[in-house]
Order: sequence, then C-alpha cells, then structure tokens
Amino acid sequence: QVQLVESGGDLVQPGGSLRLSCAASGSIININTMGWYRQAPGKQRELVATITSGGNTNYADSVKGRFTISRDNAKNTVYLQMNSLKPEDTAVYYCNADLRRRGSFFYSNHWGQGTQVTVSS
Repeated sequence: QVQLVESGGDLVQPGGSLRLSCAASGSIININTMGWYRQAPGKQRELVATITSGGNTNYADSVKGRFTISRDNAKNTVYLQMNSLKPEDTAVYYCNADLRRRGSFFYSNHWGQGTQVTVSS
C-alpha cells in the first residue's frame, strides 16, 4: 500500500506565503516524477508544478516566479513553496507521484487526498 500525505494548506492573506509538503510512504522502490496539481471550485484539476528525480522542474505559467517546487529523495517528499499568493491561487492542492512499488516491474501513478489553500483578506 502506498500513501501520499499532503500538509501545509491554510488560510493566508493576499501577498502571503505558504509551504506545502507531501510525503510518500509504503513499499516504494523508486519515485520518478512528483508534482503538484490544484482544483478550484467549478474548475478542472490543473498542473501547478512537477519535478523529476533528477531535479528538472516544470511550472504552469500562472505560478512561474512565485512558486518553487523541490524534493528530498531520501525522504520521498516533495515541497511547494508558494510566495506572493493571489486570491486566484485558492484551490485544493493535490500531490502526485509516479512510483514503482516493491514487487512490481512497472511505475504507477498515485494521488494524495489534497490540502486546502485559501487566499483571502
């Protein structure tokens, strides 16, 4: 069994900062790409940022220059530092990982349960 557990979501004022964390646990041999996605009310889930095991990153245009994704491979953990937050960043943020479980030859995709980020004055 594999679990992705997010933390760090909160209510923050516009212009503020938050740091999200997502830890993967279970019978994991290797994790390839990890990422963050978000879903606002009434909208589809969208990519925020991804990071490969080698550290290559990709960002949505809407967050470039404000958000930074990073990971600690030894801890199977990915982070999202969010600065200069805007009301339009309000959403449930989901962690995602492509990983190989013990006993499997293939990589499978997994999601966390999500953490709420609300940006409001």
